[in-house]
Parts: sequence; C-alpha cells; structure tokens
Amino acid sequence: MANILMVVSAADSLTMRDGSEHPTGYWAEELVVSHQTLLHAGHTVHLATPGGTKPTVDQVSLAAGSAGGQDRADGFRKYLSEIDAELSAPLVLADVDPAGYDAVVLPGGHGPMSDLFQDADLGKLLSAANTAGKIIAPFCHGPAALLSATDDAGAFAFAGRRLTVFTDEEELNGGTGPNTPWFVEDVLKEKGAIVENSAAWSSHIVRDGNLISGQNPQSSEDVAKEVLKALAE
Repeated sequence: MANILMVVSAADSLTMRDGSEHPTGYWAEELVVSHQTLLHAGHTVHLATPGGTKPTVDQVSLAAGSAGGQDRADGFRKYLSEIDAELSAPLVLADVDPAGYDAVVLPGGHGPMSDLFQDADLGKLLSAANTAGKIIAPFCHGPAALLSATDDAGAFAFAGRRLTVFTDEEELNGGTGPNTPWFVEDVLKEKGAIVENSAAWSSHIVRDGNLISGQNPQSSEDVAKEVLKALAE
C-alpha cells in the first residue's frame, strides 16, 4: 500500500480585490471525498499544513446548497468529525520529507490562493516530488499551490504541463465573483501551464504523466480514483 501526503491550506481568509477579508479555508467535499476514497482503498493518508496549523473548513461548503443537499452536508460534517484528531494535529509542511510518500494530493477551497501558492516549503516539496516522478494531484483551487514550485531563477516547475483548474467562468458565476483577487486559471496560463478545462461544474480531470488535476469540487472522486489507478501502475 502507498503513503499519500495530503497538503491542505492553513488559511482562514482571503484578501479580496477591494481589500476586504473573505472567510475561507478548505472545501469540505474535496477533502472528505478524496481522503475517504484513498483511505478506503487501503492506503495511508497523512495530512500536512503550513506550520502544522489545524486547517479551517469553509463554512459555505457545509451548507446544503453548496454540498449538494442536506444529507451530503451532514455526511461531510460527520466524516470531518471522525478525522478531527488528524485535522487537529497535521504534519508541519516544512518538516515533511517527500521521499517518504508516493503521492501528494492537494484539495482546494480558496485557501491555497492565500497561502500555498507562495509557500516556499511546499515549493521545494513539489519540485522534489516532481523530479522523482511522484504523483502530484491538485484539484479545484488546489492547482494554485503548484505556483509555489519555482527554481532559483523564478522558472515555473510545471510550465509546459497539461492540467485543469477551477475556471474563470466558475469563479465569476459561482465562486467569489468579480471581487476575486486573482484568477488561478489566468495565472497558471501566464506561467506557462497548458490549461485544458471543460464545461463549468462538470467533473473533468487531466493527466499529464505524474500530474493529475481536477477542475472543480465535482471532480474530487474522479481525481482520487485516477490517483489510485496511477498508484497501481
């Protein structure tokens, strides 16, 4: 069985375009569905955050309307309660040795746009994991975390790689809207990534070698299943 590192944002707010603070964190469905799928397949999943801080769930993601119904929202709350001990004591990201893991999974929520996208420790970890051919699987806003991986000259480690990410359309019409401080899709393109998106709010994954990405919360399970497939290869 494989060892999987799940890197989660420790941010609880995002500074918006107008300077206001928007409450945020990780998106419940993305963490729960991916964690549950990987764990139930028999793999070991370790959580890590910047500073070892307990991550904050985006409360919007626990509302029935966002979760896909009250039953799903209740299910997410129940699962998060069951793994609360792990969430309360995640690994310190700076202390993690990527050599000990077969895959790095990065769920979203807007949190990564606040901290992970510029986290130097994560950048080193992702660069090392990528060089070693380890599976790297960000989804929804998780691909923002890839931006942390640059070399000494500032070159983006994932330039020229195919991936998908939460789209500008989804951000404007179901995310944080025009007040969004920056759009992950646009910045990834500017840095040289080849972004291949599909219809808004539909499950969509892109695999480019060891890089597996998903477009939105709806892609959570399919990303996890593709990670399982890659681990079995």
